[in-house]
Amino acid sequence: MNDPTRAEEIAARVTAFVRETVAPFERDPRCGAHGPSEALVSELRDLARRAGLMTPHIREDGSHLAHRDTATVLRAAGLSPLGPVALNVAAPDEGNMFLLGKVANEAQKARFLAPMLSGDARSAFFMTEPAEDGGAGSDPSMLQTTARPDGNHWVIEGRKAFITGADGAKVGIVMARTEQGATLFLADLPHPAIRIERVLDTIDSSMPGGHSIVTIDKLRVPADQILGEVGKGFDYAQVRLAPARLTHCMRWHGAATRAHEIACAYAVKRHAFGKMLVDHEGVGFMLAENRIALKQAELMIDWCADVLDSGAKGTTESSMTKVAVADLLFAVADRCVQVMGGTGVSGDTIVEQVFREIRAFRIYDGPTEVHKWSLAKKIKRETLAALEQA
Repeated sequence: MNDPTRAEEIAARVTAFVRETVAPFERDPRCGAHGPSEALVSELRDLARRAGLMTPHIREDGSHLAHRDTATVLRAAGLSPLGPVALNVAAPDEGNMFLLGKVANEAQKARFLAPMLSGDARSAFFMTEPAEDGGAGSDPSMLQTTARPDGNHWVIEGRKAFITGADGAKVGIVMARTEQGATLFLADLPHPAIRIERVLDTIDSSMPGGHSIVTIDKLRVPADQILGEVGKGFDYAQVRLAPARLTHCMRWHGAATRAHEIACAYAVKRHAFGKMLVDHEGVGFMLAENRIALKQAELMIDWCADVLDSGAKGTTESSMTKVAVADLLFAVADRCVQVMGGTGVSGDTIVEQVFREIRAFRIYDGPTEVHKWSLAKKIKRETLAALEQA
């Protein structure tokens, strides 16, 4: 049930916390190429707990705010790249908590979900596989990682790629192929059978642990750590993916909003050719286009959230929203860099980081082209069906 008044109250507190408490840490040397260090994550989360804002989109009884209300809160959390991490609403943890809340049994929730909700444990979702292995990427049906039963256990073997947060995670959700179909398994981390080959150097730098290539070598998992039912892994992944695509949009909307604020402040403080930069039409128009794009993105997010709140799967709507919002926000970030010139490409503000992060967002949770391809197939089916009935 939507509770916009409550969501606005939480968002106001989150906004103040992120701007006043979290943002000063953006220059902390513990923010590295592979994300904030574990020490910094711990410090930020302690501050969030003291402010009563740990995991603010999940109620004390474990239920989630409505998607529309979550959008209000997560846009506020995204005002700093460190905000989602501090508040425990970052990817992949936010999506993994949502999935476990929907699918895990009570014992699994107590063991794996509870420490995630409290912010004491990070998690990783092991699905994507290396291209050189012919493994699953945008096409999960290419899954190569296998799981075979062995008494009351399952033995999992394979390699995974671009696993966000694997380095330092305590909870793993592993997708593997069984005779019955793709299946999800819960694993305690770190584990000697799950070896990080390397942490990749990527364009983004906001997610703790970065993105890893991982080898899974004869990982033994008890049968009671199967998440849901054997063979239903793809179905459960969809439970997670549509809402997770949308929460990515929410968080990066906040980041793009902050970048726009910084660019606006620069444009009124900086003078050139006898007047403020904002008074030059080329600059003023870019900021106007940003304002329009941010509102368009907000409306798309809220529309998709309403679809999910209606109980619909929202697969098509989340694809449309992910494509539109990623492109809109990247254009916003790009214009912010352009308005600020040399300062925009420097590390003196977070604008250049937001630019990098949102560029990567156009690939996260399915590249733009994959979503468009899926939508095109749907259009083809619907059009052919309509022509047959005509």
